[in-house]
Amino acid sequence: MRSGGIRTTVVGGTTVVGLATVVGLAAVTALALVGLPGCGGDRPDAASTTSPEPESGASTLTGTVTVFAAASLTDAFTAIGKDFEAAHPGVTVTFNFAGSSALATQINQGAPADVFASAAPASMEAVADAGNGTGEPAVFVRNQLVIAVPQGNPGGIKRLADLAKPAVKVALCAEQVPCGAAALTALDAGEVDLTPVTLEQDVKGALSKLTFGEVDAALVYRTDVKAAAGEVDGVAFEEAAGAINDYPIVVLKDAPNAGAAKAFVSYVRFGEGAAVLGEAGFQAPDE
Repeated sequence: MRSGGIRTTVVGGTTVVGLATVVGLAAVTALALVGLPGCGGDRPDAASTTSPEPESGASTLTGTVTVFAAASLTDAFTAIGKDFEAAHPGVTVTFNFAGSSALATQINQGAPADVFASAAPASMEAVADAGNGTGEPAVFVRNQLVIAVPQGNPGGIKRLADLAKPAVKVALCAEQVPCGAAALTALDAGEVDLTPVTLEQDVKGALSKLTFGEVDAALVYRTDVKAAAGEVDGVAFEEAAGAINDYPIVVLKDAPNAGAAKAFVSYVRFGEGAAVLGEAGFQAPDE
C-alpha cells in the first residue's frame, strides 16, 4: 500500500522601504497584498519541489507476525512468508498450520495470533461470532477436491464411484474439517456411499496416508496433489465442481502486531503473494 505524500506551500512576505507619506504607504501596501503568494493561492513551484512522505515499506514494519492458516496453505504460505520477510527485513513471519476448525478453536480460546486464514467460511464464522475478527473477512482464493492416487494410478480409479469398490481403501478428512465437509458434499452429490478406513484432522494427514502406502486413494485438494507431484497423481471428478471451498482471511481483533498483519493480508491478496497462490494451483476468488 502506498501512503500519499503531503505537499507544503511556503508563503513569503514583502517589505516596503523608503515611503514618505501615509497615502503612499497605503497604496503600496495594497499593491503588495495583491502580489503576495499565499493571498492569491499556493505557488505551484513550491509544491512541486517538496518531497512526498516516505511510503510505507520495510522500514515502517517490525516485529513478528503470527499467522494461523489452514493446512492446505502450508507450502504456498511458507513461500509467501519468506518473500514477505525479504520485502520487510524488520518483520518475522511465523505460522501455525492445522485444520481450520482446530485453529478457530485455538483463537477463540485466546491463542495469540495476528492473522487467520481459513479453508472455509464456516470456521471463519466461528471466529467472527466470538468477536475475534476485525471487519469483514475477505475471500482470497478458492480450492477444489481431486482424488489423489499413487503415481501411475495402479488401481485404475477414474471417477468418484470407484472409491466405493470393496477393495479400495480410502482416506478422508473428518467432517468438521473443510476438506471433509467438501468431500461429504461431493459424495452426496454423486450418491456414492463409502466407508473410509481413516478420518484425518487436516488434508495433509489424509494425503500422508496415501504417500505412506496405507490407503489406495484420498480425497484432497488439487493444490496438495500439485505440491506432491512425483509422488501422487490427481484424478478430477465432476462432483467436485459443486464442492469448491472459499478461503477467507482476516486480521484478528487482538492482533499483537496489527500494522504488519494488515500488510501481510494485503500482500496475500494483492501483492506477489497472490501470484504464489496461483502457481500453487489455487483459484482466484472470482473463478
